[in-house]
Amino acid sequence: MLSEAERYKEEDERQRQRVSARNQLESYIFSVKQALDDAGDKLSDQDKQTARNECDEALKWLDNNTLAEKEEYEHRMKELQRTCSPIMSKMHGAGAGPQQYGQQQAHSGPTVEEVD
Repeated sequence: MLSEAERYKEEDERQRQRVSARNQLESYIFSVKQALDDAGDKLSDQDKQTARNECDEALKWLDNNTLAEKEEYEHRMKELQRTCSPIMSKMHGAGAGPQQYGQQQAHSGPTVEEVD
């Protein structure tokens, strides 16, 4: 009985990781959709529609690929994040642009006189 448990331990771990990856993708999809519903006028209609379309496509993919491997779920997650992360950043006010953000950071630190 112990040898049987050892034999299936690796398979169980792979299954656990696969289910975890699927759950993470599904959770991300629904959290993005919820954020879009709560966005109000922080995002353009085009950004909202783009993110919604990507989420809907990902949900259809999940429904059609119930037996996908962990790596496939992770790949799909990265694709979805590549599209949705910039939109979510805009919504949360981080869309100021890297140049403006860098300038703000440069002036917010201590000066040489303050350090000495």
